[in-house]
Amino acid sequence: MQHPVKVRSGGEILVDALKIHGVDTVFCLPGESFLPALDALAGAADVIRTIITRHESAAANMAEAYGKLTGRPGVCFVTRGPGASHAAIGVHTASQDSTPLVLLVGQVDSGTRGRDAWQEVDYPAMFGGMAKWVAEVDRPERIPELISRAFHLAVAGRPGPVVLALPEDVLGAAAAVADAGPYSRVAAHPGVADLARLAAMIEASARPMVIVGGGGWDRAACDDFQAFVEAFDLPVAAGFRRQDILDNHHPNYVGHAGLGPSAKLAARIRAADLVIAVGGRLGETTTGGYTLFDLPRPAQRLVHVHADAQELGRVYQADLAINAGVREFAAAAATLRPTGTAPGWSTEVKTARADYLADQVPGSMPGRLDLGAVMVELRASLPKDAIIANGAGNYAIWVHKFHRYGGFRTQLAPTSGAMGYGLPAAIAAKLIHPEREVICFAGDGCFQMALPELATACQHRAGVVIVVVNNGIYGSIRMHQEREYPGRVFATSLENPDFPALARAYGAFGERVEETAAFAAAFARARAFAAAERKPALLELLIDPDAITPSSTLSGLRAAALAAGRGTGH
Repeated sequence: MQHPVKVRSGGEILVDALKIHGVDTVFCLPGESFLPALDALAGAADVIRTIITRHESAAANMAEAYGKLTGRPGVCFVTRGPGASHAAIGVHTASQDSTPLVLLVGQVDSGTRGRDAWQEVDYPAMFGGMAKWVAEVDRPERIPELISRAFHLAVAGRPGPVVLALPEDVLGAAAAVADAGPYSRVAAHPGVADLARLAAMIEASARPMVIVGGGGWDRAACDDFQAFVEAFDLPVAAGFRRQDILDNHHPNYVGHAGLGPSAKLAARIRAADLVIAVGGRLGETTTGGYTLFDLPRPAQRLVHVHADAQELGRVYQADLAINAGVREFAAAAATLRPTGTAPGWSTEVKTARADYLADQVPGSMPGRLDLGAVMVELRASLPKDAIIANGAGNYAIWVHKFHRYGGFRTQLAPTSGAMGYGLPAAIAAKLIHPEREVICFAGDGCFQMALPELATACQHRAGVVIVVVNNGIYGSIRMHQEREYPGRVFATSLENPDFPALARAYGAFGERVEETAAFAAAFARARAFAAAERKPALLELLIDPDAITPSSTLSGLRAAALAAGRGTGH
């Protein structure tokens, strides 16, 4: 239905379009290139909340986390040139994580385009390899059309990011134009024959395994997927950082096929005679560097369900390729039922589950503070719906290995491996779900990439608890350095600030924890502060740098590398 035509500025047309598409929050670092849009946002403050960050990368990461949590496109405003460059990290994460995101970028005046004007960038060239669509508005009359297309594309098929550039003069110009209607999601559905063949392949197998992942899930899809799993009593492994699609407390959940997977789970995937990959791309990390399956034809029979037809057959050739959105597939699969009696693999599912639980018992680690014991404490004390956010670094292996995620959107973590993601994502989560506890894990290097967002959390009253794992090094890089060049440590040591004092300077809570026994009480104080003051609370955990993964040490890796003849050491 056409809405009434009225004369408005391009900025007003844009913000009216955002309201029509259901936008309730935008993440932004202001810039003079989109002042008319900022003014229109001020006039729409009763409908759209504008969250002001300290860096464009944080704004983009918050918008990406919003897309993950809600299934609706996260919206981010940044200025031209440097602002867009800083926001590129969020676009890359949204691309790799299949998250709907709309990045709105200020652009130079149309009359100066093509002259390499101040901060001018060719955005299609810049973002073309990452975004689903990149365009520039050429006149205000087209804003409703192009915003509609952006939202439709962000959620269609495999969700992802779109980028729309907004020249200054276009936002400031007046036009009489009708508004478009709200966007709708379009996705492929599985065919009847495909579903029948899937059921037949399951019943013909002896050792099935499901690997679940990808973007586009919502709570109903997770419930439908669980019903499908229960009907056939299938074991389920989560793809890299997709551990919240099936509640980890569920008896059919058998582990995480990500960084540091259990040897028994990897062996089960290799030994499976049928692998059903639902939603995920079967990327490098989930497949152990493309070693769990033969290329291009896996030894296991493979069913691959994916929202993007171009992804099917891209790396692995499937015996049954199903082009379907995860919501549509899960709803259809939930109606399937086995024709026979209890499957022969039910005992093996119980064994796999027992192995997963046994793998969640951490061993000891060097130093006075045991991160495995910290994770066990958190697992016992946090509510099931707590949201755990983290960026990238070896510290995250403890989180993914020992925490039990309670179901849909209790995990926010970038499959793109982006450092600096955890704190912005946690802030976004707390703003969206103020009633839920939100915990951010970050390494000392990872945290400092987003440290100024402590001010954002304080300003917007986001009471997150931040656990900074401080080992004084870029741990992941040091690990690889010791494996390849043992003893030749270079460019991976960090001289860090006093994190608790810095947190207190921002108006947040800060406390240092140096031994395991002190953690529980410190965490209780942090939680109480965050809840009462609605401000962030930071705990700095001092970790022995030798403890590089839950099952290895740097000194052990160095010794093994030297024994193998790599490097000479110092």
